[in-house]
Amino acid sequence: MGIDLKRASDVGSSVMASTFRGWRGAMASRKVQQPEQLLELYDREGCAHCRFVREALTELNLDVRIVPVPLGGQRNLPALKRISGRDRVPFLYDPNKSAKIEGSDAIIAYLFNTYAGREGPKKLRATKFNVFKSRLATVIRGARGLEAKPSVGSQQDLTLYSFEASPYSRPVRERLCELELPYKLINIGKQQRADIGPSNFRLHFGEYKPIPNTKRSAFMNEHGNVQVPYLIDPNTQRDLFESADILRYLSTTYQVGGASR
Repeated sequence: MGIDLKRASDVGSSVMASTFRGWRGAMASRKVQQPEQLLELYDREGCAHCRFVREALTELNLDVRIVPVPLGGQRNLPALKRISGRDRVPFLYDPNKSAKIEGSDAIIAYLFNTYAGREGPKKLRATKFNVFKSRLATVIRGARGLEAKPSVGSQQDLTLYSFEASPYSRPVRERLCELELPYKLINIGKQQRADIGPSNFRLHFGEYKPIPNTKRSAFMNEHGNVQVPYLIDPNTQRDLFESADILRYLSTTYQVGGASR
């Protein structure tokens, strides 16, 4: 069986993007508890500032409803304007505190203060150097996840298990953004040394066991492994694991004109 060069290139550039960001958004807190109501983030996957917020959400182990607002997209833009009065991303709405926050620095400060009781890491602040590295990650990815593609909407939100630095999950999030498909993002970042590495080659000897009573352990109990991305589409009753299969499915199901890449 030959090597899929296009697939290898896609994964390789995604690995490089995570590397340029210092693999922020890979490790997740063991202590932060999920709030009662789901946070809501108006987001653009390829946006440098939005990336900081998603990295923070993974590191805090917080799930969130992602509402994609790509450039040129119109499906979710009216909702953003209604709730924020403007059209800028990132924008966070926290129904638990009736809080509305605009801008990556303000959102990250709010998330860490509210849910971790401390200040956010300096490496997530929108300094010139951090913004440069985040924009470079977008350039490496060919500016995917920035602009809308013609698509049909979904009646119900999709669900994606992912974590920000995951090289295999990033292309799926880019496609969801381009197709303007809102989804519940379940962050399933790494919480111990044994979690590091892909599901079939972890940096751990012996049987892999997630930390008990976590999202990872629940996923392991249901599926027999911990592998992302994992997509659930209640609109079609489809569940998919492999990123290539998910991308193909999203394009053929929701993109006008079918699969393009």
